[in-house]
Amino acid sequence: MSPLQIPQDWAWMGPQAELGDGERLFTHEQLMTEVRALAHQLRGAGTRVLASLLDNGPAWVIADLAAQDLVHVPLPLFFSPAQRQHALQHCGADTLILPASLVDAMGGLPGEPLVLAGQALCLLRLPGRAPLMPEGTAKITFTSGTTGAPKGVCLTNAAMHGVAASLVQALEPLDLRRHLCALPLAVLLENIAGVLAPLRRGATVLLPPLSQLGLSGSSGFDVQRFDQCVRQFEPHSLILLPQMLRAWVAWLARSGLQAPPGLRLVAVGGAAVGQALLSRARALNIPAYEGYGLSEGSSVQTLNLPWADCPGSAGRALPHAQIRLADDGEIELRGSLFSGYVGESTAVPTWWPSGDLGELDAQGFLHIRGRKKHVLITSFGRNVSPEWVETALRSQDAIGQAVVFGEAMPALCAVLWPSHGAVDAAALQAAVAAANATLPDYARIGCWCMAQGVFGPESGLATANGRPIRAQIWHAHRELLGDLSDALSS
Repeated sequence: MSPLQIPQDWAWMGPQAELGDGERLFTHEQLMTEVRALAHQLRGAGTRVLASLLDNGPAWVIADLAAQDLVHVPLPLFFSPAQRQHALQHCGADTLILPASLVDAMGGLPGEPLVLAGQALCLLRLPGRAPLMPEGTAKITFTSGTTGAPKGVCLTNAAMHGVAASLVQALEPLDLRRHLCALPLAVLLENIAGVLAPLRRGATVLLPPLSQLGLSGSSGFDVQRFDQCVRQFEPHSLILLPQMLRAWVAWLARSGLQAPPGLRLVAVGGAAVGQALLSRARALNIPAYEGYGLSEGSSVQTLNLPWADCPGSAGRALPHAQIRLADDGEIELRGSLFSGYVGESTAVPTWWPSGDLGELDAQGFLHIRGRKKHVLITSFGRNVSPEWVETALRSQDAIGQAVVFGEAMPALCAVLWPSHGAVDAAALQAAVAAANATLPDYARIGCWCMAQGVFGPESGLATANGRPIRAQIWHAHRELLGDLSDALSS
């Protein structure tokens, strides 16, 4: 496609699709007017790889749609300057769209003013280079994985829209007409399941700024503000991380409240949820259902649904996905896979090894048993998946986050962070004891320490979707954990 050839076919979008931010509602016609104008501007400037650094809002979605025949690289606002610079250089971005207020932080690069969805933005020209990426790449989503350097996952339009169409098909009986985006749009799960799928169905996508939702940085969460936002927008559906659901459930219980009426689906993913949390959520009128997916699979692959539900599992495969288990129990995925990583030429196999261990029951529900490389062997020779123990710990109201260690130790150790911010050692100890009572002796926590702070991308202790980075957490707490383990041995 030549730089000035503007795509005219956004026919996949439902004609009733709308975007709203609480102050303004963009109809399908208004949305497409802005999308086409930006598409013309980008191609007129010769843009090939567009990076965006934007808060949630209509402008983010307009930029994403306008770049459908370019390569779009959404950057999370919580990326550190070093991570941001790495991503921009690694993907060869030649243009960056960002708020005018952030231009100075980019070191005086030449820019062009832009007003998008009523928001003052700027297009910066970058010294982009042509990177090695698979043919047909339409989006590069960066995930920090298990290291601090983000890794670029290359996705095609066919893969992303395949997942979106699959979700529309699977969720049709729920008649979801209003979705509230509660995660950053740069997180692929919200981008695909929270924007592309609802727009395809012709639903309304509600996009308040993250601060209005009570989110700050990578892990700050004002649950009271979040609850107010949900009540204000009255959505049919939400996507939450387990920690967000846990905090909302605890706050509703303390306040003597139920979740607002109208919710039909609260999909939860990013880490194990646990049957106990799901039960508490549903008792408070939150229709919470666990799912599973990877960026390499274009976000979500399995999901529990009201008519196909097995609490404690990750659900059944969605229409676009196939699941199988390798001989060692590793979950392998097929359907709507990514095309490769930026800067790498290795071909993607037909079945992608997830790195997760699991089981498929007779009804086809997937049960996640932990990461393949995270299996611990205690000094007594017992094999333990730390995710299993961590789920038991997080099922206790007092424990917000938990990471378990125990390789070659006589008993397991845990690094804990409380649910409500206030440190109450006695409450945490009681929660550990209650969790231990549900576990066999070899999987019980023998000692624990308080985390230095919440696990999040900004601290380098978690990935963008909330997965703890174990090596970093161990490094930050190794001296204290070592002392505790030594005390157990004496």
